[in-house]
Amino acid sequence: MKILVTGSSGLIGSALIPFLSAGGHTVSRLVRADTGSGAGVARWDPVAGTLDGAAVEGLDAVVHLAGEDLSSGTWTSAKKARIRQSRVEGTRFLARTLASLERPPGVLACASAIGYYGDRGDRVLTEESEPGSGFLASLCRDWEAAATPAGEAGIRLLHLRFGVVLSAAGGALARMLGPFRMGMGGPLGSGRQYVSWVAIDDAVGAIGHVLSTPALRGAVNVASPRPVTHAEFARTLGRVIGRPAVLGMPAFAVRLMFGEMADELLLASQRLHPARLLASGYQFRFPELDAALRHLLADR
Repeated sequence: MKILVTGSSGLIGSALIPFLSAGGHTVSRLVRADTGSGAGVARWDPVAGTLDGAAVEGLDAVVHLAGEDLSSGTWTSAKKARIRQSRVEGTRFLARTLASLERPPGVLACASAIGYYGDRGDRVLTEESEPGSGFLASLCRDWEAAATPAGEAGIRLLHLRFGVVLSAAGGALARMLGPFRMGMGGPLGSGRQYVSWVAIDDAVGAIGHVLSTPALRGAVNVASPRPVTHAEFARTLGRVIGRPAVLGMPAFAVRLMFGEMADELLLASQRLHPARLLASGYQFRFPELDAALRHLLADR
């Protein structure tokens, strides 16, 4: 397949490019006009509304991962505006561009997030579950809706609702390792909130699977079928690296440190079930957290 990837320098994108290439696919990257160069690189500026049209003609698939990082910095009004601009307006511009092509791709797989479901306690959430409330839930609804022009043009459209992607190279796990290795790790808040996680190997494996599975369309939960509570996550990580994990942070302290982000990203509970992935035959390499962490941290 000829596949174009946006957000190729991010946590998922940087692992996806070699994964797809190793699978025999021809992969190119769509990057901002002021970054990247060389073979297999096309340029776009979603704010200015410019894109190298020749680069997107005749593709088999597009994987859209680009967008402002949700977890870096604090959620000031300016930060939230950048998040919305990059994810909603960027997706809308890309979808409209693809829909206008003489030879559009057969499939567009767009990143979304489990924030779609909001804070739902211990309720099991499938792709059929209704959206929640709050900034992230509203963002994800608009983010997914922004891709509608591609679907209306006959492009098979996928919304990949990623759980917490675990990788030693970056993201949540990499940020946790320092405190845990110093013996300062532990659960946040009550520890009873569910963490729906996915190893980076399965994040990219699921993308490859959905691209090559014509029956799959619409929302797809990309998370392990074995979510855990935050307390269990902390205990497991501590056990894997051989350090105690008892110095948690109470909810009020998390809120003081992270503001609005605390309740939406760190203290919210989402217990996902990847119903559509499993029904379509995807087999997780790492369904269990202990094995996933041992694999990811083997050389760390």
